[in-house]
Amino acid sequence: NLFIDKYMNDPNDAQLKIYLYLLRMMNAGLTTSVSDIADKFNHTEKDVMRSLKYWEKNQLLSLEYDEGRSIPAKAEPLIEKNDFSKPVYTLDQLKEFKNNEETAQIIFVAEQYLGKPLSPSEIKTILFFTDRLKFSEDLIDYLIQYCVGKGKKDFRYIEKVAISWAEEGITTPAQAAKAASKYDKIVYDIMKALGKTGVPTKAEADFALKWINELGFTKDIILEACSRTVMATDKHRFEYADSILVNWHKKQVHHKKDIQNLDEAYAKSKNSAPKFNSAPAARAFNQFPQRSYDFDALEKEILSN
Repeated sequence: NLFIDKYMNDPNDAQLKIYLYLLRMMNAGLTTSVSDIADKFNHTEKDVMRSLKYWEKNQLLSLEYDEGRSIPAKAEPLIEKNDFSKPVYTLDQLKEFKNNEETAQIIFVAEQYLGKPLSPSEIKTILFFTDRLKFSEDLIDYLIQYCVGKGKKDFRYIEKVAISWAEEGITTPAQAAKAASKYDKIVYDIMKALGKTGVPTKAEADFALKWINELGFTKDIILEACSRTVMATDKHRFEYADSILVNWHKKQVHHKKDIQNLDEAYAKSKNSAPKFNSAPAARAFNQFPQRSYDFDALEKEILSN
């Protein structure tokens, strides 16, 4: 559904056919190649490669190349293949889980990191990690260590991080470390772009997480909003950037070209607006007593609404 809602308008027929064909082959557990795809749809191999690179650029497909080869050895569509909703576990399931020898080790390690015994609800969450998310003992160990290291001991936060890792296809501590490093870098890049230094506050990190995960913007779009924010205001920059990005999300901005189109449409509408002689109105206005406003207070009131 996300593909249909967000990515169906821009690609050409060849790009759509090839992406959907790859999904079909992957879901059937079948293999294919660039030459096979070219033959299937009567395209050249260059056409196929252009389509694959188009989807890679849009972050809906990942390409892996063998050393010394210009043709990808593997093309994998990045789709959500699993349901990561948390089941309702019974007391019998919880008891069976706790009595498992490997489980007891995981629970012990978690309690050492958190400095307290785990509640039944928290143990069910660890069951969810192993049962639904398919996390290994090593990955759960790293997950809890990572969250505690960031000062987050709330299991609701730990669960959100776990689900985000599962959605990204993370299965090992090494992959998790790489993803965490990448996210941290993006957050600090956003901080720098907004003229901020030091460690981000929870509110600032929450804004960044919203722009990346909830709104689904790529780094270049976010940094463009940050650049416009810095030019516009010295105060409440995260809130101001958020208003820009929420507006772009409503207007279905996916690429920087979409922003350019919005700018051009705005400039066109502004230039076509009727012009009035403002001099008489200005003189009339000056005949009345003018009030003094606290603009800082007004700005805070607007941003709080």
